Amino acid sequence: MNRELEYMFVKRARVWIPDAEEVWKSAELNKDYKNGDASLQLMLEDGTNIEHKLDPKTKNLPYLRNPDILVGENDLTALSYLHEPAVLHNLKVRFMDSKLIYTYCGIVLVAINPYETLGIYGSDIINAYSGQNMGDMDPHIFAVAEEAYKQMARDERNQSIIVSGESGAGKTVSAKYAMRYFATVSGSTSEANVEQKVLASNPIMEAIGNAKTTRNDNSSRFGKYIEIGFDTRYRIIGANMRTYLLEKSRVVFQADEERNYHIFYQLCASSHLPEFKMLKLSSANDFLYTRQGRSPVIDGVDDTKELSSTRKAFTLLGINESNQMGLFQVLAAILHLGNVEIKDRDSDSSVIPPNNGHLTAFCDLVGVTYQDMSQWLCHRKLKTATETYIKTLPRLQATNARDALSKHIYAKLFNWIVEHVNKALITNFKQHSFIGVLDIYGFETFEINSFEQFCINYANEKLQQQFNMHVFKLEQEEYMKEQIPWTLIDFYDNQPCINLIEAKMGILDLLDEECKMPKGSDDSWAQKLYNTHLKTCSLFEKPRMSNRAFIIQHFADKVEYQCEGFLEKNKDTVNEEQINVLKASKFPLLVELFHDGEKAISPTGQVPGTGGRTRLSIKPEKGREKSSKEHKKTVGCQFRNSLQMLMETLNATTPHYVRCIKPNDFKLSFSFDPKRAVQQLRACGVLETIRISAAGFPSRWTYQEFFSRYRVLMKQKDVLPDKRLTCRNVLEHLVQDQDKYQFGKTKIFFRAGQVAYLEKLRAEKLRAACIRIQKTIRCWLARKKYLRKRSAAITMQRFTRGYQARCLAKFMRRTQAATTIQKYQRMCVEKKRYRRKQAAALVMQTILRAYMARQKYRALLRESKVVIIQKRVRGWLARCWYKRCLVSLVYLQCCFRRMKARRELKKLKIEARSVEHFKKLNKGMENKIMQLQRKLDEQNKENRLVNERLVGLENTYTTESERMRAELSRLRGAEEDAKNKGHQVNSLLEELEKLRKELSSTQKEKKTIEDWAQTYRSEMETMVSELKDQNGSLKKEKDDLNRLIQEQSQQMTEKMARAILEETQQLKTDLNEERSRYQNLLTEHLRLEEKYDDLKEEMVSSNVSKPGHRRTDSTHSSNGSEYTYNSEYAELEDGARAAEDVTRGMDTSLTLKLQKRLTELEQEKQSLRNELENKEDQFLRARARDDVEFKKARGAELEYESLKRQELESENKKLRHDLKEIRQSLVGNAATSVGAAGSPAYKVVLEQLNASCEELEVRKEEVLILRSQLVSQKEAMHHKDEKETMTEPSVYVEDVSKLKDAGELKQAYVGLKDTNRLLEHQLQTQRRGYDSEVESLRGELQNVKEENNRQQQLLAQNLQLPPEARIEASLQHEITRLTNENLELLAEDPTASREARVIILRRMVDLMEQLEKQDRTIRKLKKQLKVYSKRIGEMGAGQTEGQTSPGQMVDEPIHPVNIPRREKDFQGMLEYNKEDELKLVKNLILELKPRGVAVNLIPGLPAYILFMCLRHADYVNDDQKVRTLLTSTINSIKKILKKRGDDFETVSFWLSNTCRFLHCLKQYSGDEAFMKHNSQRQNEHCLSNFDLAEYRQVISDLAIQIYQQLIKCMENILQPMIVSGMLEHETIQGVSGVKPTGLRKRTSSIADEGTYTLDSILRQLSAFHSTMCQHGTDPELIKQVVKQQFYIIGAVTLNNLLLRKDMCSWSKGMQIRYNVSQLEEWLRDKGLMTFGAKETLEPLIQAAQLLQVKKKTDEDADAICSMCLGLTTAQIVKVLNLYTPVNEFEERVSVSFIRTIQTRLRDRCESPQLLMDTKMIYPVTFPFSPSSLALETIQIPSSLNLGFLTRV
Repeated sequence: MNRELEYMFVKRARVWIPDAEEVWKSAELNKDYKNGDASLQLMLEDGTNIEHKLDPKTKNLPYLRNPDILVGENDLTALSYLHEPAVLHNLKVRFMDSKLIYTYCGIVLVAINPYETLGIYGSDIINAYSGQNMGDMDPHIFAVAEEAYKQMARDERNQSIIVSGESGAGKTVSAKYAMRYFATVSGSTSEANVEQKVLASNPIMEAIGNAKTTRNDNSSRFGKYIEIGFDTRYRIIGANMRTYLLEKSRVVFQADEERNYHIFYQLCASSHLPEFKMLKLSSANDFLYTRQGRSPVIDGVDDTKELSSTRKAFTLLGINESNQMGLFQVLAAILHLGNVEIKDRDSDSSVIPPNNGHLTAFCDLVGVTYQDMSQWLCHRKLKTATETYIKTLPRLQATNARDALSKHIYAKLFNWIVEHVNKALITNFKQHSFIGVLDIYGFETFEINSFEQFCINYANEKLQQQFNMHVFKLEQEEYMKEQIPWTLIDFYDNQPCINLIEAKMGILDLLDEECKMPKGSDDSWAQKLYNTHLKTCSLFEKPRMSNRAFIIQHFADKVEYQCEGFLEKNKDTVNEEQINVLKASKFPLLVELFHDGEKAISPTGQVPGTGGRTRLSIKPEKGREKSSKEHKKTVGCQFRNSLQMLMETLNATTPHYVRCIKPNDFKLSFSFDPKRAVQQLRACGVLETIRISAAGFPSRWTYQEFFSRYRVLMKQKDVLPDKRLTCRNVLEHLVQDQDKYQFGKTKIFFRAGQVAYLEKLRAEKLRAACIRIQKTIRCWLARKKYLRKRSAAITMQRFTRGYQARCLAKFMRRTQAATTIQKYQRMCVEKKRYRRKQAAALVMQTILRAYMARQKYRALLRESKVVIIQKRVRGWLARCWYKRCLVSLVYLQCCFRRMKARRELKKLKIEARSVEHFKKLNKGMENKIMQLQRKLDEQNKENRLVNERLVGLENTYTTESERMRAELSRLRGAEEDAKNKGHQVNSLLEELEKLRKELSSTQKEKKTIEDWAQTYRSEMETMVSELKDQNGSLKKEKDDLNRLIQEQSQQMTEKMARAILEETQQLKTDLNEERSRYQNLLTEHLRLEEKYDDLKEEMVSSNVSKPGHRRTDSTHSSNGSEYTYNSEYAELEDGARAAEDVTRGMDTSLTLKLQKRLTELEQEKQSLRNELENKEDQFLRARARDDVEFKKARGAELEYESLKRQELESENKKLRHDLKEIRQSLVGNAATSVGAAGSPAYKVVLEQLNASCEELEVRKEEVLILRSQLVSQKEAMHHKDEKETMTEPSVYVEDVSKLKDAGELKQAYVGLKDTNRLLEHQLQTQRRGYDSEVESLRGELQNVKEENNRQQQLLAQNLQLPPEARIEASLQHEITRLTNENLELLAEDPTASREARVIILRRMVDLMEQLEKQDRTIRKLKKQLKVYSKRIGEMGAGQTEGQTSPGQMVDEPIHPVNIPRREKDFQGMLEYNKEDELKLVKNLILELKPRGVAVNLIPGLPAYILFMCLRHADYVNDDQKVRTLLTSTINSIKKILKKRGDDFETVSFWLSNTCRFLHCLKQYSGDEAFMKHNSQRQNEHCLSNFDLAEYRQVISDLAIQIYQQLIKCMENILQPMIVSGMLEHETIQGVSGVKPTGLRKRTSSIADEGTYTLDSILRQLSAFHSTMCQHGTDPELIKQVVKQQFYIIGAVTLNNLLLRKDMCSWSKGMQIRYNVSQLEEWLRDKGLMTFGAKETLEPLIQAAQLLQVKKKTDEDADAICSMCLGLTTAQIVKVLNLYTPVNEFEERVSVSFIRTIQTRLRDRCESPQLLMDTKMIYPVTFPFSPSSLALETIQIPSSLNLGFLTRV
């Protein structure tokens, strides 16, 4: 003990000290405690220092506080220090900080009412807790229910769930959720929906038994025990309800802020409804019984809707509408009865005023007379020994009698409803076991406690005794199981208190005895109690200031009871005359309520309320003596008996305890009042459980857990291979007192406080290690920092010193350079000054002299240049003007001519578009050439005239030259005269001076003009610069606008892309949702089908002896057939038997008929051949006629074209010859003329002639081009009609005649050249087309010849064959040939060949029908022909002598009829007989072993075999065979999956084969979309007769069902592994610390034998993957399966993480992320990373990251909000609330941080659901996957026993 004190009560140790307000307050020691100290120096949490005095007698130290890592534990027994403050603080932290309302306390579930609706009771939560161990999940009412359900199934023992607590603590809600859990996880065995009825009883019982109190808006005012019955398969079959102690006094009285029972207010709120008008009700404030509490309305509750729910529940439980209205009549009558006013007549009598409306309404509703009821409400009947008389009642007694009657009626009605509810819940099935749910009142103590509180506390005493015994028993069993020594644990035994109440001469006995006394009273009973128990029992006390009360020391607290009213409430009497009046009622329901009036008037276990009573004293009759005795049975006696029966029931079951706690009296959500909580914890026995646990060994560890947790306290040498021995050695070293622990078989048991001591040692060891690590790291960091600083300082010094030295050297260099620069600079300055002066003088002289010389020179030069300038300028101006005019004229001419040419060209182009125009131009070419000839003649004449004019001009020139010479001589004489006139010089000088003045003025004007020009130029430059600036700004704006436009266009493009992407995603989502809904419907359909099959099997098993044929329903008949597999097979058997009967009666005449039919078919074939030959002859004749007509038209065109071409060539030659002559004549004329060769006129004429020559050469080339175009155009137009060819040129002649002048002629000539070229090209094209057509005709002729030869060969071959083969072969060849010809005719001439095609198709259909009919007939008679072959040989010789030859007669029985159908190669079909279909399905589906097929044979072999059989049925056009094969296949697959649906290998095998069968139906359907990847051979194997699209849909639905079954099978296998492997197992050993656990031991995280690990999951995933690959499952389907697997893993792991507080820690987050990385590595190894499986784990990854990130600042909150996008707000907040430090170095998440997260995530639009839906299945798709396997190569192994199949 001293060592413990030394380690525990030291400085900074935290303790609990009592507090008046908070009950317990935390404090911290300021100094160590030493043995003998009288006080402790403490510091409170607010920093206040206090001195805590120790009790000088006991010297008890305050309670030690648990380490922080243990605060908030799921189980209170996991706490190291088990005491009241630790329990209270743990509950407060869980309730206030973590928002957790459930906590384990050993075997008790403590439930704190949150006064708020929480989303933790949905179906997803139920599914999460279903099948889980109680300690593996966080505390919950569902965990208790699951534990009870599991123990019932495992131990074959009935269970009970005892729910207790104060009013308002949540007992009713907890019991309701427990029943909902049973109804959800078990289901019912029949279609009666018992589980729904069990749940429907809740609203009924709440309506009639619950009321609003000051503590609870929905307080149960009665106790109930519901037994839920189960069958042998543990499914609900029924229920039974027992009620206890209904509070009848509430019917007539309610305290302030309270209400009567809900049903009354519901009726008043619904009084406006038509069906309730007869009840004459109004507002609740109008009735005495509903207005006394002055609180008729509950916030948030709609009484009208509640009544509707109540009525629906009544209907569901079988209470019809009439009975419901009867109940409402009785309830309304009670309200009217309460409003009956009774007045005083005198002091001893009372009276009811006449015509009282409420009494009238009461009498009308219950069917009694007004006079009788008003009489007995105010009177009573007394009977003495001799006479009977009636006595009046005072008003107070009459009022009490009225209230007693109201309570009695309501109690009867309550019992009637309970009775009928039980009838509705009882079924005919035998009950195998049950689970009872007890919803009973908790311990109560008020300021005034009466008989009701006494009975309630008495019941709680009994329950507490049973609870204590059960807890002690569990502790004893645990110690015995572990084989450790144990001593009797001292626990509180409340048997003395129970004896005080129920033993002989106890309180109840004395109360009953006093009730039997004639003058018994409450005072006399109190005196008897004092005299009997005051001195003999320590638990009984008398108050000091009262003689009418007593005190009982209950297990929870002392309670003072007031004796007033005990006798009356125990008697519970009512006026019997009033009861008689009601029994005489005309209302059937009321009579039914009182039909057992002879029995006790008071129902079992019900306590009346307060109020005066008058007991009837009428003498009983003889027949009613027994009932009178029962009538005298008191309420206390009845309650004691019913309580005894309840305890016997509970003792016969395994109890489970739920203690409901009310956190405050103000109904505030998540508000915790420590005083009220402690009071209830003491009352409900939780602290007693803690005390019992603390008295023994409360802390228990397995050896492995202890070793893992406290490995840090061991040295390496202490670790031994044997973990037990290691733990034993360590404990002996660490804990000296061996009484503090015990070693069991599998666990180590510790006394209270020892775990805290070990945790303290562990924390100190870890702290020391942390300090050492921190010291080393800090030293290393400091040295690194010092070395960095030192290196930096040295570097800085080196650079600083170098910089200073460089600065000094630079300064010295600059100083020396400055001195040198100053010297030379001064010298240069002086030299420059001298040289400037010298140069200035010289320059001035030079300038002056030069100026004078230049002035003189310029004057002379200016005079001579002026004249020259004027001359040049005037000549230049004149030339410029002339050139501009000339250019303008030429330009105008060019524009005009171009416009005219364009117009003409446009016309010519329009005209040149047809060949006829070109022909017309050719026809008019002769006229054009003649016009050109005339033009040339005219030009020759003009040339002659020009020559004559030239001769005349030469003569004129000679004459003019002579005249000019004469004039020149005259001028020379005049010049001589001018020289002689000297007197004219002076005048000329004066004129010169005048001209100089004018020149100076002109220069001034010029200067002015130049200045103005300069100014104008500068202005223009400024304007240009401004314009440039504006242009630049405009360009910039333009660039900005372009950039803006580009940005907007880019944004629009991105926006459109995003919108398209979002719409695509939305469409994908909608598609997936639609697929999911469809597949969910398929799942529901499958479930209903299975249920139907089960029911059918049950019916069969119950009616085995009934004879008759039973048909099996087929839910997948795609063709709308009403036949099922069994019925069709029966029809096949009937058909076979009928065929055998026909065979027995058949003779050889059938053979003769068959031969006759074959002869007729041969004749029909010959007629078809003749018809075909006629068609061929008609076709050949039509083709020859067309050829002749085409050749004639072709020859005429060629002759015409050649004639035109010859004419054009001759005209061109003539034109060329004329041009040559003109040129020669011109040259000769030029040579004979003297000096004329260089004359301008001659040059002009010569140039025109050369141009004409060049133009003629160009025309020649154009004519050649035109010729080629004409040829090509003619060839291109070879399909045109000859008539059009000959008539259209006339149009062009008319067009040519419209040409008016030479310009139009020239343009026509240009168009003619183009036309000639086009015609020549067309002519060549036409010739080539003609040649190709001739070749095609020759090929067709050759094909016709070959076809004729082939027909002859086939005819010769057919003649050599037997008649049967001959007919069939010829028909097949004819059909093939006709089909080909039909297609050719359709391609050549669709219109002409349509009628012929229809005829041929009809003939083909007729032939095919005849062929199939013959084939079926031959196959049916095949065996018969073989059997009677000998008889046919003997009898047929004489009968068929004139019809067949002897050779044919002998060969017919020998050759099989189907010889012509036998192919050389295998066609990929399997033939079977209809009677073998059952054997085929049996061997290939029902009895096939998937493992052997997957290992030894090709994948999908059964699917290929079934499809090959289907192909043969399609090939023979057997509709019934196709239908029966598909139907039997589908039903057989369903049957095998129903039989072996839990075998993953079987389900995977048939999923693969079903998909392969579906792909085969698509691949060989003939649909082009599915034939893209087929080979030529595979296309030949396509189905030909039946469209199986509807069956493809049926098989696709079957594949979906198999896929869903595969997922469920896989989920069942993976489910037990996920939580253990992903959460509990430590893949990285040592990362997760093992915390102390309580009584509810969780699964160990250490890998033991049988424990699933992550490797187990990976191995199972690999097994799934390899199995599917071996079965040949499509890769896309495998990806979908793996995605679903990973979703299940992620969803289950996350859901368990959200429901397990011990898993929400930093180390567990690291463990989860490592496990997820291993799963991703598995995906990488399998090549499955890119299809979405990894994304399904994203919520789990984000949850793990959330556990590891910092959770303190606002930045951390922002990071969490941006990181956890895959988690909902509820999930994020839940993880933060559950976050629990494993080590004391971690910190809890503050409440303010969680509020910050909630605020930032408030705008998220998401589902409020907490858990992920583990049952969700992604919609599956089956992408088309064609097979490259050729059907003809498939070999059927003998191991399949399919020898009856024949390869075709």
